[in-house]
Amino acid sequence: MLSEEVKTAYDNFYTNSDVAWRMLGAKYKARNIVDVCKGLKPKKVLEVGAGDGSILHFLNEWHFAPELYALEIAQSGVDIIKDRNLSALKEAQTFDGYKIPYGDDTFDLIILAHVLEHVEHERILIRELKRVAKYIVVEVPKDYRFGVDQRMKHFLDYGHINMYTPTSLRFLLQSEGLEILEDKVSMTAPETVKFNEFINRKAPKTFSKNLKIELEYRIKKTLGNLFGRKKQEQFANAYTVLTKKSEHNLQIF
Repeated sequence: MLSEEVKTAYDNFYTNSDVAWRMLGAKYKARNIVDVCKGLKPKKVLEVGAGDGSILHFLNEWHFAPELYALEIAQSGVDIIKDRNLSALKEAQTFDGYKIPYGDDTFDLIILAHVLEHVEHERILIRELKRVAKYIVVEVPKDYRFGVDQRMKHFLDYGHINMYTPTSLRFLLQSEGLEILEDKVSMTAPETVKFNEFINRKAPKTFSKNLKIELEYRIKKTLGNLFGRKKQEQFANAYTVLTKKSEHNLQIF
């Protein structure tokens, strides 16, 4: 269960005004989820750690599933989700960060987007997700780079206490008895980089800076296409994976 200090910190997280920033990021997260779930036609979908409902907003708009549900540790987030009046949203409520208040196999799909890097006891949460859904889609930021330990304060300020690569996330999920069905590596879109640079950081908007952001993205994309998956994973900023309960349970504990 979450400590009261952590819960209070997240309770206040969704009361600030960076709505446009969260919506921009959520659009790409939702697109990644849709991409890896192609062919899956879920009826009941639960987002765990739904934040302010930004991802659910797009999934609702794109008619991803007829029934959407949300769990979030912050009451402020739940309040905003409810205020969105999403047509497919059936229920939004708070939870303690680990215990899912639904019965076994209640959902077709659970979404866990940019949550696992914040979770102290990740395996406990994964086992609980497995209990209530057949399919689980997970997206994490690819924070890990050489020398990441030298930037510890930066990541802890964002509440990122776990670091993943695509390989390490797959190992974690498979060792918990989940089968990998589809996955996707993605880089931060130029639109998002520009917003962060010129709006969030208030850097001067220049032609050369704009061009640099566009070129860097295109060069990395081209190199990834040329040199394959290993290079794509190296350049990735996020990793999205669709899993299902394996018939051969490899859970190690």
